[in-house]
Amino acid sequence: MITKARLQTLAQEHGTPLFVVDHDALRKNYREFRKHLPRVQVYFAVKANSDPAIVRTLFKEGSSFDVASMPEFRIVYENIKKLPAKKRQDWIWDKIIYANPTKPTETLEELDQYKPLVTFDNREEIHKIKQHAPHAGLVLRLKVPNTGAMVELSSKFGAPPGEAVDLILEADRVGLVVEGISFHVGSQTTNYDNYLQALQLTANIFAEAKARGYTKMNLVDIGGGFPAPYDSSVKPFRELAKVIRPEIDRLFPKEIQILAEPGRFLVATAGIAVSKVVGKAVRDGKPSYYINDGVYHTYSGVIFDHCKYPILAFKQGPTQLSAVFGPTCDALDVVSLAENLPNLERDDLVYSVNIGAYSHASATYFNGFPPAKVVHENE
Repeated sequence: MITKARLQTLAQEHGTPLFVVDHDALRKNYREFRKHLPRVQVYFAVKANSDPAIVRTLFKEGSSFDVASMPEFRIVYENIKKLPAKKRQDWIWDKIIYANPTKPTETLEELDQYKPLVTFDNREEIHKIKQHAPHAGLVLRLKVPNTGAMVELSSKFGAPPGEAVDLILEADRVGLVVEGISFHVGSQTTNYDNYLQALQLTANIFAEAKARGYTKMNLVDIGGGFPAPYDSSVKPFRELAKVIRPEIDRLFPKEIQILAEPGRFLVATAGIAVSKVVGKAVRDGKPSYYINDGVYHTYSGVIFDHCKYPILAFKQGPTQLSAVFGPTCDALDVVSLAENLPNLERDDLVYSVNIGAYSHASATYFNGFPPAKVVHENE
């Protein structure tokens, strides 16, 4: 664990804003996932944080990877490019899934040489894949309940269960192989029933496909959504694993491979943001602090990810309810309107923990302010 003293030292060395990545936390989270769901092959969702050093650490741990673009594919590929050709191809087949259901034709044409595993959820995509990536293996993305997820995904992705087997048979008819079924219960899902319903729906589709003569499926991808411990209301991962592990074993025989695509769970607790106060005011009777990081940068999750990242002070003292704003000229750049903070002065440092997922990954250069500098610890 990185101490507050170490964070302050890093800020002095590198300036602010900083985005500090703790690789010990990455390894801990990966090993925890494997411990509690030992049957499940972990495919890190690279979009959660595509920093090459993060990918490299998880690669060394034995992770597989979920990519959603060719740039993400290439970040992973850097770790295997020196392998002999056959070993490299076998690794790609076994360790990468291109889990974006809709892909540009240019992407499919570039991917085809790698004989990738790709997802789809509609007829148009089947025929596009057949034309531009005929060597790909397919996984059908299924629409499943996202009730209670912090970020809902089912309105954009997933084939309705009633159409699933028809799509599988259509892919088979044109000469493609559907390897299995995938689903995603929504990001930061604390409603465990989503997983149970999705697993049962998937098992039903396996049974219907078999009854209609299709027997080539051998994998189930249970997606992501595994909640990060942002606060005490989030139950430990082991409790979720205890619920879904027996259901997986009940519904799917051992020869069916089980995949998962954790992103947030692996990287959220590995990221710490450090910034400094660049201005202060009293607005509506409330102390208001302007820091040199904000929602267009590391705190982007406040806007699009529905996340709250408490602002913590290194300084001690009596606290007051305070507002914290980012550095840009946009009134949207509000980090928080309700933080309990001591009286801060210009150049005082503040920090936020558990900010490793979907934060720096979506930072921009809006208003001319660059993203926070990334510093890696415990590599």
